[in-house]
Amino acid sequence: MRPLEGVLVVSLEQAVAVPYASRLLADLGARVIKVERPGGGDFARQYDAAAGEVSSYFAWTNVGKESVVLDLKAPEGARVVAELVERADVVLCNLSPGALRRLGLDADTLRARHPSLVVAELSSYGEGGPYSDRKAFDALIQSEAGLVALTGDGDAVARAGISVADIAGGVQLQAAVLAALVRRGRTGEGATLRLTLMEALAEWMHQPALYAHGTGREPRRHGAHHPTIAPYGPFPCADGAVHLAVQNDGQWRRLCSAVLGRPELADEPGFRTVAERVANRDELHARLGESFGVLSADGLLAALDAADVPAARTRGIGELTSHPQLTARDRWTEVAVPGGTAPMLRPPVDASTWDWAAAAVPALGEHTDAVLAWLGYTPDQLADLRARSVI
Repeated sequence: MRPLEGVLVVSLEQAVAVPYASRLLADLGARVIKVERPGGGDFARQYDAAAGEVSSYFAWTNVGKESVVLDLKAPEGARVVAELVERADVVLCNLSPGALRRLGLDADTLRARHPSLVVAELSSYGEGGPYSDRKAFDALIQSEAGLVALTGDGDAVARAGISVADIAGGVQLQAAVLAALVRRGRTGEGATLRLTLMEALAEWMHQPALYAHGTGREPRRHGAHHPTIAPYGPFPCADGAVHLAVQNDGQWRRLCSAVLGRPELADEPGFRTVAERVANRDELHARLGESFGVLSADGLLAALDAADVPAARTRGIGELTSHPQLTARDRWTEVAVPGGTAPMLRPPVDASTWDWAAAAVPALGEHTDAVLAWLGYTPDQLADLRARSVI
């Protein structure tokens, strides 16, 4: 039995951040009812068409949920949501705060009616402050929080290659919901949780912000190489690349002697300490490149492993689903998606007292009739609601 079995989550969600949070709760056994709008549902369904008939984003963040289509602006649709909320333990939402208040679905209203309810709202920047009315998406938050300025190479900046602001928000929202449920189990009292994408990513930007504050200098961009440690980054080989992570002088000496066969390099002026190697990064990279460029990636990695020098292959994204470690540990499984199947990873934490089973990604409105029947609606009532486009 998974730990959240018996917990009902009603999620008024779209895009990535809140859907990711609710998917993490579904992984732990919660029943997640996803409320979608008529005429297309969650707009993330159509970001691409890489997973059957839905996008890669949607497939990733909606495993194991039930999809219900409701027109929240119709009184009958709002009533259905109210009936779901009466049975819910958790309500999640990333609609705009103003829209929630107009619909009577904001946290203050819901908690006044249901004091034991855990209500979690996610917004772009939060209410109050000069950005309160500004819309934002992942890449915009990356820019505002300084991540884009931190990422890239030389004068060229770059956004992170994944939706890191959304992921930060989803992970932190899930953790807060779990904490609120633990507290409710002790006190019987629910909670109102509010999170902003800006503050979720700003939390993850602490270290570079502290560095800039304490030194008066912003970290320089060095592509995939570390700004303050060297050699630390990917180095081309004859047939690929290997990513070094030489973090101390002992590892540096083993690299020079056991891998390169050049123990004298470790004591050359300019290379003896981490600080010297960072200061002479270009020369260091040129010297290492002379040796690495004639080696195979597998051969170099084997030599580094034997010398206990941390390193990894630099792989393409398309190789992840066949990664030898993930394959050997049986981490991938096929999950049903609308129009086909898609490979999905098992949750990364294995538990001794519960297991995870792959569940499908829902088609738009796939569970509308079943959920409303569970609420007590008759076939004639469902037909009437459908005729009036409420469902």
